[in-house]
Amino acid sequence: MSYIKAENLVKHYGTGDGLVQAVRGISFEIEEGEFVAVMGESGSGKSTLLAMMGALNTPTEGNFLVDDIDIYSLSRDQRADFRREFLGFVFQSFNLIPYLTLAENVMLPLVTIKAKSSTKRAMAEEALDRVGLGDKVGRLPSQISGGEQERVAVARAIVNNPPILLADEPTGNLDSKTSGDIMGILKQLNAEGMTIIMVTHSEESARSARRILKIEDGLLTEEERLIGEAASVRSGREPVAVDKSA
Repeated sequence: MSYIKAENLVKHYGTGDGLVQAVRGISFEIEEGEFVAVMGESGSGKSTLLAMMGALNTPTEGNFLVDDIDIYSLSRDQRADFRREFLGFVFQSFNLIPYLTLAENVMLPLVTIKAKSSTKRAMAEEALDRVGLGDKVGRLPSQISGGEQERVAVARAIVNNPPILLADEPTGNLDSKTSGDIMGILKQLNAEGMTIIMVTHSEESARSARRILKIEDGLLTEEERLIGEAASVRSGREPVAVDKSA
């Protein structure tokens, strides 16, 4: 049984002449501990797909399951619980609060968790240490570089040790060296057992994953498995249902 399963996901916006078919029937499976990159041009539907995987955007049609749980059959409160327990989010624009310290920013996902402030602080400092910022916990976002801000965003995403990390263009605003540093952190998290799904338009960043799913016009058009220097590719214009035994 696959850990993550998308079954014919469809997402439409608007009606009539204003209808936008953002995702047009995508199916795939992801095993626990995989690192999967989702690639596509701007407007291809990849970010809409990631939002559906994050329990943030209800599909027009189809099902999305994690650990055999049908996410969109849950109530709104249950989906909130799912996001808190299962998911970490890394956003392209960092989304850091400028007047909070790095540690305080990282503590934000812990607001609803019943624990002492000192415990939450220790969790935040540990997460920052994991991304190489253990010596800057008291600084403000304006006092660190863009690459370091992205590291803080990763720390915030992993502070509650979620089994799944969703990353939306985590290197989109970074230079090549800093991008490499961020991808190194994601690969290390994956090596430690975290399942990672990353949306990116960067071929170089995607090569850090074990598998690449390519999306075009709301359809899954190609799957590429990366095994060391070898890779296998399956392509076609119709939606691809990924065979987990391949």
